[in-house]
Amino acid sequence: MLMTVSTTHTPATDLGYLLVKHPDRVHRFDMPAGQAYVMYPEATAERCTAALLVDIDPHALHSGRKRGAKAPDSAGLGQYVNDRPYAASSMLASALGKVFRSALRGASKDRPELAGTAIPLEVEVPVLRCRGGAELAPRLFGPLGWAAEATPIPLDDDWGDSRYVRLRLTGTLRLADALNHLYVLLPVLDDAKHYWVAPDEIDKLIRAGEGWLAGHPERALITRRFLAHRRALAGAALARLAEERSRLAELDDVADPDTIEEPAAEKRQPLAVQRREAVLAALRELGAARVLDLGCGPGALLADLVRDRRFTEIVGADVATRSLEIAERRLRLDRLPDRQRERIKLWQTALTYRDDRLRGFDAAVLMEVIEHVDPPRLTALEDAVFGHAAPGAVLVTTPNAEYNVHYELDGMRHHDHRFEWTREQFAAWSARVAGLYGYAVRLAGIGEDDPAAGSPTQIAIFTKEVSA
Repeated sequence: MLMTVSTTHTPATDLGYLLVKHPDRVHRFDMPAGQAYVMYPEATAERCTAALLVDIDPHALHSGRKRGAKAPDSAGLGQYVNDRPYAASSMLASALGKVFRSALRGASKDRPELAGTAIPLEVEVPVLRCRGGAELAPRLFGPLGWAAEATPIPLDDDWGDSRYVRLRLTGTLRLADALNHLYVLLPVLDDAKHYWVAPDEIDKLIRAGEGWLAGHPERALITRRFLAHRRALAGAALARLAEERSRLAELDDVADPDTIEEPAAEKRQPLAVQRREAVLAALRELGAARVLDLGCGPGALLADLVRDRRFTEIVGADVATRSLEIAERRLRLDRLPDRQRERIKLWQTALTYRDDRLRGFDAAVLMEVIEHVDPPRLTALEDAVFGHAAPGAVLVTTPNAEYNVHYELDGMRHHDHRFEWTREQFAAWSARVAGLYGYAVRLAGIGEDDPAAGSPTQIAIFTKEVSA
């Protein structure tokens, strides 16, 4: 069995860091019924390909089965003469889980920022049994952002096509997401597992399907096949996925602080997403590891911070306990491993009062927060954040009032906004705060830039000046 993963991300050899497998070596792993190998047939700065080869011993596969376990090829010569050593199946998925364990979790000690970044990927599986026809592969991979080509492998002119396909996937995704898609969907396409499916298989499915399976249009088919058509297990898994869908729907009903109708151009890339990406990019540039999200609301930015391992301590702070409860559910803190859970804290606090817990952090984020504060109380927020907490950097985003001409508004962008500043007003406030509390500041825009009105969101990046 063979599978290759290629990228043209520059430098492409960073793929080795993401997979935690050096491109200059052949890596060998013992499997219950054979060996798995990882090698790099090409490794240049422009393009890098990692190949996973699984060499199955049919005799070892049969001998290693637990007594009483059923398998599709369980009688006579079928135990030894079958397609298992050649066609991608659950055995390839098992090898994936063992060989690329860190990559599946999205962990990369050497390239943490890249592990959280979508990169161009190309996956090829030369031989894959596809029960249901070649058209099933695009149905499964298409909703996940892949362009999927499943080309039937012909037998000969008289017999026509075989039940096998050559699968090629192209897309721009996080490598961890790509590997989890393959871990689940390769055995689903094959529709046969080489081992006895126990209840713990539900946890494997839910874990690998986190963030995509609950909303997949073919989730019922995927669940049944992954759990080998065991009705009780499939029912339990679908119930958990339904709970996940309800949770996500509840979060979707929680409005972002800036809930206006965006212009058509912005709808392709929501402004809320652009804001979070800009904040994350600034935090990475600053080298921040311990980060405060002040006025975190329902936790959209917290979720992005948690996915990036470079942020070793993350605190979400908000005055509203309801927002913190929603953020806790969004982050699924009760289900995280202890080490992950220790990275994240949620604190109820008012940002206009000094709080000793907020001192000593590398950076603090006030994303779409200050415009919700009554102007007479702004000086108290400034003192509490810039003066008392005094992080190494403070990132502040707020609407640009000049850009509101692009929206059909009777007033401000949100009913709870106490003010919205022009670029000149924001620059004046930023300069005053920076000078008062010993910070340097630079300003930028977020979103599409209009020559006259500027960008829809403005950001100030304050960095603590070091005394001579």
